Amino acid sequence: MIPRYLVNFDLEELPTTDCELVVVGSGVAGLSTALRAARRFRVVLVTKTTLTATATKFAQGGIASALGADDSPELHFRDTVEAGKGLCEEEAVWVLVREGPRRVTELIEEVGAHFDVVDGHLDLTMEGGHSRRRVAHAQGDATGSELEACLIRRLVYNKRLQVLEDYYAVDVVTHEGRCLGILAMDADTGALHYLRAPAVVLATGGMGQLYAVTTNPEICTGDGVAMALRAGAEVADVEFLQFHPTALHVPENPRWLISEALRGEGAVLVDHRGRRIMRGVHPLEDLAPRDVVVNEMVRVMKELDRDHLFLDATRIPAETLKARFPSIYRHCLEAGLDITQTPIPVSPAAHYMSGGVVTDLRGRTAIAGLYACGEVACTGVHGANRLASNSLLEGLVFSWRIMEDLEESVARGADRRSRTPRVSYRKRRHHVPVDVTLLRRSLQQAMQDGVGFRRSRESLTEAARFLGKNRPILEASYLAPAGFEVQNMILLAGLMVRAALLREESRGCHFRVDFPGEAEFWRRHIVFRLGEDGLSWELRPVGSLTGSDYRWWEEV
Repeated sequence: MIPRYLVNFDLEELPTTDCELVVVGSGVAGLSTALRAARRFRVVLVTKTTLTATATKFAQGGIASALGADDSPELHFRDTVEAGKGLCEEEAVWVLVREGPRRVTELIEEVGAHFDVVDGHLDLTMEGGHSRRRVAHAQGDATGSELEACLIRRLVYNKRLQVLEDYYAVDVVTHEGRCLGILAMDADTGALHYLRAPAVVLATGGMGQLYAVTTNPEICTGDGVAMALRAGAEVADVEFLQFHPTALHVPENPRWLISEALRGEGAVLVDHRGRRIMRGVHPLEDLAPRDVVVNEMVRVMKELDRDHLFLDATRIPAETLKARFPSIYRHCLEAGLDITQTPIPVSPAAHYMSGGVVTDLRGRTAIAGLYACGEVACTGVHGANRLASNSLLEGLVFSWRIMEDLEESVARGADRRSRTPRVSYRKRRHHVPVDVTLLRRSLQQAMQDGVGFRRSRESLTEAARFLGKNRPILEASYLAPAGFEVQNMILLAGLMVRAALLREESRGCHFRVDFPGEAEFWRRHIVFRLGEDGLSWELRPVGSLTGSDYRWWEEV
């Protein structure tokens, strides 16, 4: 049995902070939600390290939106659904592409984001899977950093907002199916706090750290998904962990992302002989959707017995490279590579979770008062494979919709006072002595080997054996964030393995070598839920991810 909470506690014994909304996470989804909510509500923003330690700031490529004269929401919809390989929830995609242009415009005009322009117009670029140049970017290749900075500048002067840095969100507190706030641990002192609120927004990002090779920072351990699952929310599509084709492959260096926009400007993938690998594979060649590119890269690397390929940007004029991709140029130069002269060694790396906590189109989960937004959430907008540069847009669009729902709940007269029944938990009784750092590394390698881009029943079963051997960790008592992270990672790895075993087909970023084709039967979402009887799962056809809107505010 998976315990309900990671820690023992009694709410009456904990120091308590009262507010109207708790936002967990400080990437684009969390910052956007907090910024809008603080206009009306008292908000506490919780982040487990610093405000700027997020995956958002590493988003180089840009933000996709139909703002070009030759573009339209209809074309953006078509590209998104095609990339999603038959699993996109089309209503969610329409929300994204129709509301996206307005949100990007607001970001510029109201928040003050500075995107790159040419002759007074946004300098839109091309990325994989797009049929038009629709990706807006900032400072060449530092879009995420610019968005993060401008949102933080607006936040720091808001007196309705309290920021708690270095606070680890441990669990969502619930009573009779309703959210009462969260438990958070001060990482400096180890003290547990109760942040009491009638509404919580999870914006904790992804779970790339489940893998040994990832573009994600160390904070991306899937905490929000694990918290929501333990609280009783639904989790879906976790087998669709997207691998980015081009992470820098240099020994002793982290797998730094090499933006897809580089290929949009003319760079091409080649093998060690200089042969272009994407010719004849897909009509868009090097700008094919990510799953197609990664699949071909993995095939070629296996055929050549190589652990990397090359991204050749030398055909792009040197001055253009330096001006358009200053961060990539500088970072590669520090690694001993002049990309104006030398092809860049690259290989795929775990990058983005297309699934997550199931929400409706207003960010509502199955738990009353609990929302999710951004990479942690699963509206079905990405299907089986995310279209490049739709992630930042998702955070903007759905954070706004969450705010609209919160405001409408007040207008309807919903009781926003947090109820405070006595909630306590005393079921964690033992400590399993283990080196959590070593266990984390072992888990990452087991996932890399068994649940990588190409999977099989044999590899998945081997990963399942590793997780089964370490299952007692889930029931152990740890009193530090490092232990909590590993427990969350083991829990989520188990879901991913089970979903990957169940899905006996290949679709999007889930590739089974023993089931290499798509199967019409599997145009279904695999949805997990944790209840009193343990973990259960069900299949839901495309078009019915949530069944119906989660209308719990109307039930108050």
